[in-house]
Amino acid sequence: MQQEIRFATFNVCNLAPAGAKLYDNLDPLSPAQYEAKAEWTARQIDLLDADVIGFQEIFSQAALRDVLSRTRRYRDAALAGYDATDIAGRMLPTVALVSRLPLAGPGVAHADFPAGISLSADASDDNPCRFARAPLHVPVMLPGGQLTDVVVLHLKSRRPDYRHGEGSDALAYALANLRSLQRRGAEAVALRVLVSELGRSGRPRIVLGDFNDIANAVTTSIVMGAGAPCAPQGVRPEMRERLYDANAIALRQDAARHAGYTNIHDSAYMTIDHILVSEHFHPASPRAIGAVLDVNYLNDHLLLGLPQASDHGQVLMRVKLLGNID
Repeated sequence: MQQEIRFATFNVCNLAPAGAKLYDNLDPLSPAQYEAKAEWTARQIDLLDADVIGFQEIFSQAALRDVLSRTRRYRDAALAGYDATDIAGRMLPTVALVSRLPLAGPGVAHADFPAGISLSADASDDNPCRFARAPLHVPVMLPGGQLTDVVVLHLKSRRPDYRHGEGSDALAYALANLRSLQRRGAEAVALRVLVSELGRSGRPRIVLGDFNDIANAVTTSIVMGAGAPCAPQGVRPEMRERLYDANAIALRQDAARHAGYTNIHDSAYMTIDHILVSEHFHPASPRAIGAVLDVNYLNDHLLLGLPQASDHGQVLMRVKLLGNID
């Protein structure tokens, strides 16, 4: 049986066919630019060499399939994902999952928030009860037959959410940032409910993607379920509710690794892409089926300024299955 499994998350940065218009302020890729991006992305996927990879900013599943066809390790991998368009027919960014492990069912995109969750009334959002980018839930079969729920997400960015007619003064900028935070917060709460509902099955859960915030941020902590009520003596249901930052519970801790980052914005180095795991991969849990060995960041390209490269680093988690932990 395979003893080590790997999970990764990869924001590819606007993967779309050549000529596709994505944003008003962004020119479509030329055929040569698309070719360079597809080749770079394929090489990066092979470099990750992960069993399961969650992707963000996929504007076209066909483009992702084209990239996979250029890899050496993923030409036969399973792909779960969906395409989305706006009312004008323009492509919208989505998430996807690629797996070399067997899928136990089709991927399910959760476009709507669970009942009872919405943005506040003053958020002025056209879709107060929907994710901007629907998270994708895919059941994956681990070596040995353990069914595991994997959720790929992409939360609202920090980009200020201006409304039509607003000025550019300090107050307008502050309010626009607040709207982005409100949406990211609402999406985090909706994900917490979704992940909790998946947890009722007792199966392992892995949640990965672009959180657009650091691990200690309130929104990320909401998704984790941090601060769960204390358990009765001898029982630890709080572990069953929570998710854990894989980097924080890894067996192999290296001070240099904590300098890892996945994004550079305004000269600030931040880790906003994360992999969260349920107690089944926490060495302190009596229900553990494995343990996180380490978490690594592939981010050298962020300093090279390659036009075809992503503006995010990739996160790679290695898990040793129980009974084979060094």
